[in-house]
Amino acid sequence: MGGRITLVTGGARSGKSNYAESLAKDSKKEVAYLATAIPFDEGMKDRIKKHKLARPGTWITYEGYKDLYKMIPKIKKEHEVVLLDCITIMVTNLMFEEDVNWDKIEHEGIDQIEEKIKEQIVKLLTAIREYNIWCIMVTNELGMGIVPENRISRIFRDIAGRMNQMIAKEADEVYFTVSGIPMQLK
Repeated sequence: MGGRITLVTGGARSGKSNYAESLAKDSKKEVAYLATAIPFDEGMKDRIKKHKLARPGTWITYEGYKDLYKMIPKIKKEHEVVLLDCITIMVTNLMFEEDVNWDKIEHEGIDQIEEKIKEQIVKLLTAIREYNIWCIMVTNELGMGIVPENRISRIFRDIAGRMNQMIAKEADEVYFTVSGIPMQLK
């Protein structure tokens, strides 16, 4: 199968988005920016605005977090590179689509939600390979901190961590950023 998958991970404010953007810029190819964030408050709106201003004006922005695999054929018509920022926000949005009580949900319910999220990511990875496009994915490394106190945070950390592992396994390259310095892991 074709396509190329590059995963860029790191902690909060580690420089992962900047590094991913530099990879896309250095490609000298047509870039599509796939944003998964939903502007739910003023802080997020400001953050999104700053990200948009920092990107080259020639990049086309697509927004969404669900069924992203359906966007790949359309994107491929005009672009050779997709920068997806970010997987962890995608996972968050997919989790919050579910109408559940996160404090009382049974393990079987959590497993069903995780399976839906996994299906979304597997279909996305398959589309990237099938349409022979380079996708640079940004995600947060969540496993290096303390165990979260509340249940929903633990559920999120576990699901996001497993999705990161799955993507890293399938990726052609994996970079870990610390203090703005990227290190190639794979």
